[in-house]
Amino acid sequence: MSRTAAHSVVEPTRTSKRIAGTIVVLYALISITPLLWIFATSFKTPPDSISYPPKIVFQPSIEGYCNLFTTRTRQTPEYINALPAATSFCDDVTRKRNMVIAGPSNFLPRFVNSLIIAFGSTFCAVALGTLAAYGFSRFKVPLADDLLFFILSTRMMPPIAVAIPIYLMYRQLGLSDTALGMILLYTAVNVSLAVWLLKGFIDEIPREYEEAAMIDGYTRLQAFWKVVLPQATTGIAATAIFCLIFAWNEYAFAALLTSGTAQTAPPFIPTIIGEGGQDWPAVAAGTTIFLVPILVFTILLRKQLLRGITFGAVRK
Repeated sequence: MSRTAAHSVVEPTRTSKRIAGTIVVLYALISITPLLWIFATSFKTPPDSISYPPKIVFQPSIEGYCNLFTTRTRQTPEYINALPAATSFCDDVTRKRNMVIAGPSNFLPRFVNSLIIAFGSTFCAVALGTLAAYGFSRFKVPLADDLLFFILSTRMMPPIAVAIPIYLMYRQLGLSDTALGMILLYTAVNVSLAVWLLKGFIDEIPREYEEAAMIDGYTRLQAFWKVVLPQATTGIAATAIFCLIFAWNEYAFAALLTSGTAQTAPPFIPTIIGEGGQDWPAVAAGTTIFLVPILVFTILLRKQLLRGITFGAVRK
């Protein structure tokens, strides 16, 4: 008698698991290779960073980080020899290249601007998006579908199409090169994404929870704050990550609307110039540091992000 092995149509077979695992590993390696190369370049010297063929094995150096956080000027050997002994590694490396440290660079203020603008706009976009999504989900809004489509259509518009009007408007309002102006702009861009994502999450929360809370004496606002909001934490965390990634990486508006006071890191990092051209170790060092906050934020909320993506996938 022949024996047949029945298997679930939902449970993948061992072969499909191996194929899927291999594809995931290959994709992860291909995706992480540029990041690893940037990280390695940040510990190279300027000559090693532009060597051909590229050096895989090299003597690590933090010269790129020194150049990132300082500004340097070229001096004569006589002037450098007359100076007191170097007090730090950065000072010693700089003098070996016949230069002296003139002062701190502008990278740290630009990095702080990125933190303030990105996290500030993310908070505002998620807060406004949560309230708007709750309204669309729980109340009968006239022309709700048309309004939702209009909100989503603002996300489809390429930024370059409105760059000049926004620049002229900001110049008239005095919002050019200000953190407030960038926060308002990024909030306006991200709020459409926040509304659409959070409406799906709030739709999955049973209305009976709020009705039970209001029967017990809660107001609508109290029921929203104490019942709906805790249930929507997963969706809020997932939405915050997507909004933060956009605000953190945005380049076009930051390059057009900021130049000094409110300039963020993305338009500043490519302008780091070293002796004889682009200072690639300093650029790589700035990029490496720039990746850290978004990486930490995503890791801290990784569980909420995974649950948020799969939330509502199975309906009961």
